[in-house]
Amino acid sequence: MAFHEVRFAVDVSFGALGGPERRVEIVELANGYEERNTPWAASRRRYDAGMGLRSLDDLERLIAFFEARRGQLHAFRWRDWADWRSAPASQAISAFDQGIGIGDGVTVSFQLVKHYVSGTQSETRVIAKPVAGTVLAAVHGVPVAGEDALSVDATTGVVTFAVPPAPGSEVTAGFEFDVPVRFDTDRLQVSVATFEAGEVPAVPLVEVRL
Repeated sequence: MAFHEVRFAVDVSFGALGGPERRVEIVELANGYEERNTPWAASRRRYDAGMGLRSLDDLERLIAFFEARRGQLHAFRWRDWADWRSAPASQAISAFDQGIGIGDGVTVSFQLVKHYVSGTQSETRVIAKPVAGTVLAAVHGVPVAGEDALSVDATTGVVTFAVPPAPGSEVTAGFEFDVPVRFDTDRLQVSVATFEAGEVPAVPLVEVRL
């Protein structure tokens, strides 16, 4: 079992269907009230890549990709076109998009995260697979750039500064990112005849926790 640092074809994922899943256990009491609980601290995303297939060439690429990943064995990168940037879709990515920590004068490494805010509630998602070359960072409102000042591990999402951010200084970042997923099926069932007639095969994918 391993993670392959390769991305599924983005032109196919553009037409895919999917998004976040939450698991909530609901118990209805005799008086009609409910008790709700969740065993998951974070959401998990699911997709159907089959919806993005448009041609026989796409189908051949899918089969090759499935074989190279050995089915469900190896995970890989996936672009979720509904959620792949640190900034809103209408805005450019900047080094000030997401708060990723507060300096203490000692810590030099910070994990990339994305915050989802609605009203007074928020959820923080760990970003483990940023896209190499897209990460921007700032400390106390001042952009930090250059290999001698900042390094990014695109395989873990950890940003490391050459100089520890000063105590109390906010560390922020902007980035593109992928979702780590694997195939959620042991087999692909494909019929060229029905595909050409407009029927697409189901290609389920599920997010993996790293």
